[in-house]
Amino acid sequence: MSKINVVVLVAVSLLLGGGGGVLARPSDSPDAHAEIRSFVNELKQEDGSYNYQFETSNGIAQQEQGVGGYYASGSSQYYTPEGQLIQLTYTADENGFQPQGEHLPTPPPIPEAILKSLEWNRNHPEEIDEYAHHQEHHEHHEHHHNGQEQGKQYLQPAGALLAPQSSPAVAVGQVLPYDRKV
Repeated sequence: MSKINVVVLVAVSLLLGGGGGVLARPSDSPDAHAEIRSFVNELKQEDGSYNYQFETSNGIAQQEQGVGGYYASGSSQYYTPEGQLIQLTYTADENGFQPQGEHLPTPPPIPEAILKSLEWNRNHPEEIDEYAHHQEHHEHHEHHHNGQEQGKQYLQPAGALLAPQSSPAVAVGQVLPYDRKV
């Protein structure tokens, strides 16, 4: 056997459990010996509702109930390798999956200026409608004015809208192809 093969074999044997053990074998992990303490799994065929729950000896627990394809709620817990208990509760329905837990990241608060703007919009709906009407009128005017040119642009082969135009100058007020709503 070559000297390189012997060195590789010795290194692998050391990693897998020989002298000092750099990597722990799965059977040495406390989770490898965990046992199921309780288990329930119920499905009602007539309405599609279900309920399941289990708990293991190493602190993992999960439970969920719901109606298949319509609604579910549940919770789970486990311990991190550092010993921290992680708990999660959730619902899933027409509003999507909504998890809750202390370990989940939270978004930053909404800036005060945006909150004030939203409040103003809520209290002045007539001015928002007026702005939308002004925008529609402006778009209609531009379409009427440049309608022939704009219509031709949509008849170009695929990829033509992405190609550089022959004239690099852009007129003030000109709507570029990637700015248009289709």
